[in-house]
Amino acid sequence: MDSDPARSIGRRRLLGWSGLTAAGAVAAGAPLMNAQPGHADPAPNGAGIPPDTRPGGAYDRYVAQLAAEDRFSGVVLLSHRGKAVLSRSYGMADREKAIPNHEGVAVNLASASQPFCPVAVLQLAQQGEVRLSDTVGAHLTGFAEDIAEQVTLHHLLTSTSGLDAPEPDPQRVFHSSQEVHEFYEGWTRQARLVAAPGTGSQNHTAGAGAGLAIAAQIVEAVTGTTYWDYVHENVFGRCGMSGSAFYTRPQWLTDEHIAHSYMRQADGSRVDAVRNLDKGSLDPQIPGRNPGRSFVGYAPGDGFATAPDLVRFAHALADGTVLDRPYADLLTGAKIPHAGAQDGRPAPAHPSFMAYNMPVHIVGGQWQAGRGGSTGGSTANWNIYPDTGWVGVVLSNYDDVPIQEILQQETQAVTGQS
Repeated sequence: MDSDPARSIGRRRLLGWSGLTAAGAVAAGAPLMNAQPGHADPAPNGAGIPPDTRPGGAYDRYVAQLAAEDRFSGVVLLSHRGKAVLSRSYGMADREKAIPNHEGVAVNLASASQPFCPVAVLQLAQQGEVRLSDTVGAHLTGFAEDIAEQVTLHHLLTSTSGLDAPEPDPQRVFHSSQEVHEFYEGWTRQARLVAAPGTGSQNHTAGAGAGLAIAAQIVEAVTGTTYWDYVHENVFGRCGMSGSAFYTRPQWLTDEHIAHSYMRQADGSRVDAVRNLDKGSLDPQIPGRNPGRSFVGYAPGDGFATAPDLVRFAHALADGTVLDRPYADLLTGAKIPHAGAQDGRPAPAHPSFMAYNMPVHIVGGQWQAGRGGSTGGSTANWNIYPDTGWVGVVLSNYDDVPIQEILQQETQAVTGQS
């Protein structure tokens, strides 16, 4: 940390990182904890550990009850200043192979993997390779003239581009990374401008996804590598996220540390998404969606991560490992008011804003930043409480978990506010 307190405070800007950068933060690449799967290390001593966050506390009891009712399968983790206060794992990562969930299991993040794209863009911005005011046409060709000349990287990362795009066919099955890449190149060039860039939050889900895909293509144009390779090396690699990746369908089928996604069906059963590409989600927010059909995710979603890796990501943002501190502040700093629903969830109850592809909230006098997502058979969310050093992760390989209620319980446990 900076030895000059005034300079250090100034660098915190809108989202202070004082809690996460305190002593005890996990080092990138270092083991987060030594607990056995499904168990937590003893809670750290000292102040700042509310009773409801501890093993046996209200949050722990709530999730355990959901698991006992088969309403939750996956991993929950609460970390304070890099030390696990609560780590629980429930259900099966792969029923066919009888592999239980554990904290080293990677789960499909759906839209919760989207913030890795603005991290990549901001890395290039701090190197002087791009400017956030750059327009799409400064780096890419083939777009409509109004998009090329008016839409900037800043618009793309705040979902204020004004873009709309055709809804992708959820039934399409992809067979290679090249096919996925070619699809996104063609799909984004079908986007059209339906509102003035910068005038408000993006109301078109497909348009927001197309905007992120365009930002990823700018990363590719500037670096000369694929988005996947860039993120693997410069985000996951630098953060020490060794269990996280944009895994392909063959890897998902064979790698035993990747949790299979189980989709609820009309008869009440759950089916394995990646082994049943003919089946889809019944969730009305993602009708027919099956992430296994995608072959590999891209900037709009479907990356994979483990719970400890997401804690490492939070600390890498705090200590300058993945972004210089001013750019980490820029990533999470409030940009515009955000009062609408996200990922099919109701509007937030607390003062809320959009940062770069993530909502940020003021809860109980402290900031909360994070991202959630859901897809066929998976639900994910990670929250960073930078003022007090907490990180909360919820990774489920079910698509019908009561995620909003789980997050309310997490927030209540950490901040004392529901």
